[in-house]
Amino acid sequence: MDWLMGKSKTKPNGKKAPAEEKKHYMDPEYTKVRVMDFDLKDLVALPTKEIDLNEWLASNTTTFFNLINLQYSTISEFCTGDTCQAMTACNTIYYWYDERGKKTKCTAPQYVDLVMTFVQKLVTDEDIFPTKYGKDFPNSFESLVKKVCRYLFHVLAHIYWAHFKETVALELQGHLNTLYAHFIVFVREFNLVEPKETCIMDDLSEVLCAPLPPHSHNHVTER
Repeated sequence: MDWLMGKSKTKPNGKKAPAEEKKHYMDPEYTKVRVMDFDLKDLVALPTKEIDLNEWLASNTTTFFNLINLQYSTISEFCTGDTCQAMTACNTIYYWYDERGKKTKCTAPQYVDLVMTFVQKLVTDEDIFPTKYGKDFPNSFESLVKKVCRYLFHVLAHIYWAHFKETVALELQGHLNTLYAHFIVFVREFNLVEPKETCIMDDLSEVLCAPLPPHSHNHVTER
């Protein structure tokens, strides 16, 4: 990623990062590009009191999983064990923890594969994400949704940090921006990811989650 360079910064765990790379995804030329211009808060809000909160969380979480998986697939050929030897975003390295709590440093494609396999297993498990009428959600449902959303955030952050150049080359930055903003507004609405987890992308979140000014609406669709 020698196309990005910048100042050094301390990691959240106290270790010094070699260098903070310039965030090309913060360029106004890119942040103004979206594929829609409606209010995301209206989109994520629980529609009516008649709809069960867990059903709403389940439906949206599954949708985000599918969309983020699809977004990653567009750049997956550029995300290899050689190009991405660790799962990084900004000055953070993400480690995988297995069911026994064992910590493992993975390449980015290995990490994403573990995430997607884990989430796929959850969302297709009728005991956790029930689809049949009258079947109850487990007591652990909310904590599992929070874990899923935290993992999905890691994938989105990695795409921006390591593969935004390829995303722009594919002219998919509008889709990525819209997906990211929708996801962030959703997890904030239902407190699904702790702010300390998402703070590494707060600058982007503030720009993308703010409503576009009226004169910018011509830029919401990609060319």
